[in-house]
Amino acid sequence: MAALLTLSPIGYIPDSLGQTIDVQRGASLFRKACIGCHDGGGNIIQPGATLFLKDLQRNGIDSEEEIYRVTYFGKGRMPGFGENCTPKGQCTFGARLLDDEIKLLAEFVKLQADQGWPNIKLDED
Repeated sequence: MAALLTLSPIGYIPDSLGQTIDVQRGASLFRKACIGCHDGGGNIIQPGATLFLKDLQRNGIDSEEEIYRVTYFGKGRMPGFGENCTPKGQCTFGARLLDDEIKLLAEFVKLQADQGWPNIKLDED
């Protein structure tokens, strides 16, 4: 399993195989749904709304619950990805995410922000 996930030396070291799998799943979801705008924790659309801890704190989105809420319903230029996101104009036109996927993404983003967005490399299946 260690071959599936490589973290930088400053990165998160999981306590268990389950945590490794969760980080891997979170990274995979992030790559599919978020990386287009938030590669490496940045923001190509709105530079002051990165996923780095200082910006999350400044914008009041520095808890898993707030990250979940913004990911589900969207905020500003960021569309919502939740299955029941409303209003429709604020929601993605693309594929929606399940609640547990958004929860996993929120955990992943918070973990990455707390660690300064270390490089995570996944083997492509």
